[in-house]
Formats: sequence, structure tokens, C-alpha cells
Amino acid sequence: MIEITMPRLSDTMEEGAITTWLKKPGDRVDIGDVLVEIETDKANMELEAYEAGTLSKILVPEGELVPIGTPIALLDDGKPGDSTTPIAAPLALAVDSVAEPAEAAAATPEAPGRGSEADLEVPSGDRLFASPFVRKLARENHLDLGGIRGTGPGGRIIRADLDEVLPHSAETGPSAAEAPAAVPPPSAVASPANRATQQGDEKRGSEAVSISNTRRVIARRLGESARSIPHFYVTAVADAEALVGLRTELNEQLTAAGRTKVSINDLLIRASALALRENPLVNVSYVDDASTTMLLHHRINVGVAVASENGLVVPVIENADQKSVSQLGLESRTLVALANAKKLTSEQMSGGTFTISNLGMFGVEHFTAIINPPEGAILAVGGTTREPVVVGDEIVPRYRMRFTLSADHRIIDGALAAQFLQTLTRLIENPGTIIA
Repeated sequence: MIEITMPRLSDTMEEGAITTWLKKPGDRVDIGDVLVEIETDKANMELEAYEAGTLSKILVPEGELVPIGTPIALLDDGKPGDSTTPIAAPLALAVDSVAEPAEAAAATPEAPGRGSEADLEVPSGDRLFASPFVRKLARENHLDLGGIRGTGPGGRIIRADLDEVLPHSAETGPSAAEAPAAVPPPSAVASPANRATQQGDEKRGSEAVSISNTRRVIARRLGESARSIPHFYVTAVADAEALVGLRTELNEQLTAAGRTKVSINDLLIRASALALRENPLVNVSYVDDASTTMLLHHRINVGVAVASENGLVVPVIENADQKSVSQLGLESRTLVALANAKKLTSEQMSGGTFTISNLGMFGVEHFTAIINPPEGAILAVGGTTREPVVVGDEIVPRYRMRFTLSADHRIIDGALAAQFLQTLTRLIENPGTIIA
């Protein structure tokens, strides 16, 4: 008997949520078969078997979040003996795909009173995406989710999408006649704070909406970063008139040549990489309070913060200082597309040494960003807008850009951060040096 455990699927993963079991107890499992979908802090990943046998028992049901190393299933390999052999990595991984057949739809052991998982299959042949809570309600109430349009991230069906088809009495499971009476804990009954919170939620018309494991991990990691890293912020303003002009000229030539245009963000990635090359002590990481050293990174791997439909992710462009603006643009767009499709691999989101977060396209003029550990700094970029500027004795309209460096004060001092922004400003105001 082989014990399958929750594997570590990314460098920052501490726990994973079972999204969908693609095999059920009694199913034959061959090497390479996909056993289960797991939601990590990075993306939805598929776990493939590298041992053959029969799935004997599912230990962790869909929707449950467990730490890495926790047994999630038992695989009977036909070998004699009662002991179990723990199996985690190495298991082959594949990024979640929405184009797999419906025959691989999730299946969990049925409990008395529940409908079969076949009730949840989509007639069109596409895999159904629904939150674990929605799947549970659908099984208990014999609902067909195939005709329901999901309004959650990536088209996932969420609890609110069931309002029109779910009986009011079934909002939290079986009917009151079938379900045993739940006795609330004394604290929930007696606490004035709890009563006040419930009354406030009723006045606000609040609804509890489940959040993904990715969002929970983002919340935890950013909270830890904000609490544990002494951030300080340095803001600079650059004259971007020449940069905008260069981009316009480049795009005219690229369009004529049948090639893809470049964006301001592509130029900024290249400029930031060159500024890091000139100021290598910004391209560093703090180890811990007990360490007598810090990490100085000799490679410049720039992370690009992406507000995807599935939450904030930071894919990484490796050796950004060694790539042309066109190469950076192509790679950046590819990574953004993968992020929106939730198909980024852990390798594509690891190894960053510096991050850029650009909200200029949303009309944001200026903001500060939280450092993405274990990096030492992050650049927050605002929009490029035309402003009245004094040039000589005249006031003329020119493009201006504001950007703020958030730095870890344990390893980066104010003067060093200012020098980095000084270099970046010089490159932006003399954009020929960016593409040279």
C-alpha cells in the first residue's frame, strides 16, 4: 500500500487545497494518470501518479486545506504487506487545463443522501469549474450545474450563482428536517461582540464569499511582509517626453516590419534591469536576523506583478538585463496570458530578485507597493501623463512619470535607494541608452 501525501508544488507552498479528485476509490491508476487537482499559493496544479495500482481510499475530501506532507490518499500497488509507503514528490506535475474531457470530472466517495458526481458533469464536454462548497450543495440537492453561468474568477461557479436554482432551505446543506440541530458554541451566543457583528452584517446586507487558497496565501505573505520588513519609500519624477516619443517611433517601425509593438512597461522593465546592473546592492535579499551575510544576486530576474483573474501573481523574467525590449515584451505578454489562464508553473514564478508593479494603465498617478519576499525592493510605477512643465523661460506640456521604490531598510539605505532612482530617471530621460 502506497501513501500519497500532499507534495510541495512551489518554493513558497506550505499547504494545499484539494480542488477536484479525478479518480475515485476502486479506479485503476496507471503511471502518468492525473489523480487530483491541487490549488496552491501559485496556481492550480495537477498531480500525476508515478506508481501504478488501484486507488484504495481518499483521505482528504474536496475543498479541504492541508499542510504539505499530509496523507491525502492510499494507492494499492498489489504488493503484500500491511504497512504503507509514504509517497509525495517526485510526482509529475502539469498546469491545469480547461480543455480536458468530462470523463475526468471530480469524484468523491458518496455519502448517504447525496447525489452522484455524474449529476455535476457538463454536457458540452468541458470540465466544470465550481467552488468546493458549490459542488457540495449541488450533490446534496441533485442540481445540474451544466447550465449555470459562473461569475467567479475564470468563470468558476460560486455560491451566489445558485440563488435562482437552489431552494432557500438548502442554502447550507440538507433541510432542517434531515439535518441534526446544530448547537452554537456558548461564545457565539453569549458574546456581545458576536451579536453586534451579526447585526452589522445584516444591516450591510453582507454575504460570506469563499476565497481561494491563492488569495489566502497572498493575504498571509503580504501581511507578513508588511509586518516584518521595515519598508521605506523613495519617490522620483522623470520627464518621459523622449521615452514616449521613442516608443511611438519604435512601434511605427515594428508595425511596418510586421512585428509586435512594445509598451511603456516593456521599456521600464529594461530600464530597471539596467539600473540594477549599475546599482547591484539593490539586487539583494535579507537572510534572517541571525545571519551575518546577505544575498547579493549576480543575475537580474525581474518579476512583473500581474493582477490576473485568479489573484495577484508575479511571473519572473530571467536575465532581464540581457534581453532586448522586444524580447522582454514578448515574454511579458506570454507570462500575463498564462497568469490569466492560471497556467503558470512554479518555475515561472520563482527566482525573482526585483519586482515591478505598474498601475499606470488604470489611471493611477502614484502608489506604494509591498515588497515581495525574499526580494529587497519593489518598484511601483504610476501613469505617464502630460503636465505643464517649466522649460527655460516657458511653460510647456510634457509627459511625466512618477515611480516609488519600496526598499527593505535592513539591507538598503536611503542614499542607495535614491541612487537607484537617479539612475532609472537618467535612463528614462535618455531612452536611447535603454535600447542600445
